[in-house]
Amino acid sequence: MGVDLESISEATSGAIGSLLSTTILYPLDTCKTKYQAEVQAHGQRKYRNLSDVLWEAVSTGQVLSLYQGLGTKNLQSFIAQFVYFYGYSYFKRLYLENSGSKSIGTKVNLILAAGAGACTAIVTQPLDTASSRMQTSAFGKSKGLWKTLTEGTLSDAFDGLGISLLLTSNPAIQYTVFDQLKQRLLKQKLKKADHDSSPVVLSAFTAFLLGAMSKSIATFLTYPAISAIWRREGILGFFKGLDAQITKTVLSSALLLMIKEKITATTWVLILAIRRSLLLRNGRLKNV
Repeated sequence: MGVDLESISEATSGAIGSLLSTTILYPLDTCKTKYQAEVQAHGQRKYRNLSDVLWEAVSTGQVLSLYQGLGTKNLQSFIAQFVYFYGYSYFKRLYLENSGSKSIGTKVNLILAAGAGACTAIVTQPLDTASSRMQTSAFGKSKGLWKTLTEGTLSDAFDGLGISLLLTSNPAIQYTVFDQLKQRLLKQKLKKADHDSSPVVLSAFTAFLLGAMSKSIATFLTYPAISAIWRREGILGFFKGLDAQITKTVLSSALLLMIKEKITATTWVLILAIRRSLLLRNGRLKNV
């Protein structure tokens, strides 16, 4: 089987979108991670809300420390989204080819998305673990990626993989909801559009709204599985920091999908151009 250029285009667009959204929202992500990782001490909380984490960084002159671990997070995010979107696109194309169907139903979409998510979790778990350790370390005390990764054993690097695999339901729900809403909107636009007009696509604002809506739904439905805080804080601990989680993940996913939708066509053209250039070069070498 040849290289799946369409899946590579989807993966590249998603990875670039993730890189940009992660960088833009990283300080918020650091605040969210430190806030959620906080352990109660003597019945008092160090951080009462998300802004307390930000204020600590400002008051101690450690604002730049809000970006500690950014390189690792960007690496993890880029690889994760590339693997996810490649797998998701590839699995969908494979299903359509083998089943003979013209469309993918909601149930099948969820299964395919979960499969792509499981592949992503296994590949990127060590980087995700390292990134979390770097973000939750004291401001200005973060260690480098290699030192963070080699501090523990191999099993430590994959700590949390079980939860990550469980949470593949989150992107599965998110991208299924996004795809279903996107297809409905595009069908409506296609009916209204002239046959000679340019291909219908989502506007940046519409893609942002659909991304925010789909991530909000997925986050709310899967949030209780994000940690085992319930053992210490009871049933209400399930949703500790839900507002912070939704704020960060919704904005991040909305930005990612907005960027991805707008650069997918350009990425596809560039990949085809590179492929054509390589074919021409190989043809010239054979003729020499």
